[in-house]
Amino acid sequence: MRSGIVLSLVLLGLAVGCAGRQEPETPDYEAVYDAPLEEMWPSVREYFKDANLPFREDPGSRVLETDWKQEFGGSKIAGYWHRYLVMGKRETPTKSKLWIIRVTKSVNKTLMAPGRELAWGQSLDRDDEQGLSPEDLEARFAFPQGENAFYVDSAQGHRDLHMEWRVFRGIAPHLEKKAPVSAAQKVARASDAKSAAAGFTECGQEIIGLKPRAKAGGVMLLGELHGTQEVPRFIAQAVCQLTTSGTPVSLGLELPVENEARITAFVKSAGTEEDWLKLMEAPFWRSPYPDGRGSEAVANMLEQLRQLRARGLDVEAFFYDHPKLSGQKREDALTATVLSHVKAGPTRFHLVVSGNIHPRTAQGLPWDKQYQPMGRLLKAQLKSVMSLDMAYNSGSAWICAADQRAGKLDCGVKETKGKDNGDRFFVHVWDSPNKDGYHGVFYVGRVSASEPAIEKGLGRPGADDNSAAPAAVDAAPVAATRR
Repeated sequence: MRSGIVLSLVLLGLAVGCAGRQEPETPDYEAVYDAPLEEMWPSVREYFKDANLPFREDPGSRVLETDWKQEFGGSKIAGYWHRYLVMGKRETPTKSKLWIIRVTKSVNKTLMAPGRELAWGQSLDRDDEQGLSPEDLEARFAFPQGENAFYVDSAQGHRDLHMEWRVFRGIAPHLEKKAPVSAAQKVARASDAKSAAAGFTECGQEIIGLKPRAKAGGVMLLGELHGTQEVPRFIAQAVCQLTTSGTPVSLGLELPVENEARITAFVKSAGTEEDWLKLMEAPFWRSPYPDGRGSEAVANMLEQLRQLRARGLDVEAFFYDHPKLSGQKREDALTATVLSHVKAGPTRFHLVVSGNIHPRTAQGLPWDKQYQPMGRLLKAQLKSVMSLDMAYNSGSAWICAADQRAGKLDCGVKETKGKDNGDRFFVHVWDSPNKDGYHGVFYVGRVSASEPAIEKGLGRPGADDNSAAPAAVDAAPVAATRR
């Protein structure tokens, strides 16, 4: 099934050595350098140095390994860490290539491989290291130390073609065979290389199928399951990957419009303690029924957007919910607010996130056949609207569900049931919309719950020094797997 989801790329020519070509998405073939491995490798080392990715190198082997680095520098609880293993390979005596393996780890079990919790061999018992095998213990000591120290309960490794082509486009132009150059020319080339690397931004593993769907003036509606760590991470990575490729993004969040000024001010701020306190004064963080929209993961996502904007990337955020309204009046108000932002930014790509009823482009709900969801109303007034439902693997989420016996909402960590489609984020569009009017899905892998930000040091990433150890929560299963 997974092979049917990943769309094949049309290869316009096989001259992979051409550095000037710009693909809409990472090619599914290797980049080959028109230079011997010995000549190419020093430029690779310089690239990672200038991109502020410290590394260790095995002398003489053309292999280097970067230090652990946290994506966006977000929360220690919701944090994902990565490193690169870079291997130079000889294609021919005059040509070479790179293999780059991206290893990702997290403090939660989202990426944990089946059977990881089982002890398969000998174990060692050393104080707080009970049950670790000799190999696991050795890996434990290789983890980041100090501020970066964390216990990892999951990991994954992938060959990262996106990073391979990113490095290729950064250094290949300087490897073209030319006549001997002067010292002044060498200095100029080095300056150009550092200038290019200074803009390096880490955006996580590439989201398959996203970039071809992001068009200027277009709207992508995401129908989510509130209260997960993965959806805010998907959004942050999507915004990062699109803005670094030159697409300005406006992110719409289903939060009260009365709070938009706070969000706008925070995204444009320096992220100081005072900036965070002003952000967290917004009433929606303290809702008596926290449904996941005010989660720690959402707070961290806002910090990630702030960091992207601080690096000069074109990202904006807006709120569009009208919680005092209900039914069709609310849908009409949501539509009007989103529509006003889209029309005000005709050259921008608009990513709009909400619960999975509002993005539908088909008329009617089981309890109201005449109901007009926001997605349907927007599609009637805009040329480019794509609605995607959330797909995910089983896990947990912070959900508010009706408690029939108590007659009120019960909010907490609940089990969710989904389908395993691998561990890579992707966007997949069908040939025609389904009965709910969705054009496809966005997939976020195995989901894990994100608790209300107010319970995690006001949502400030790393504010709680004890946050490296997630609190134990009893997860009660729920029969309904969607909202």
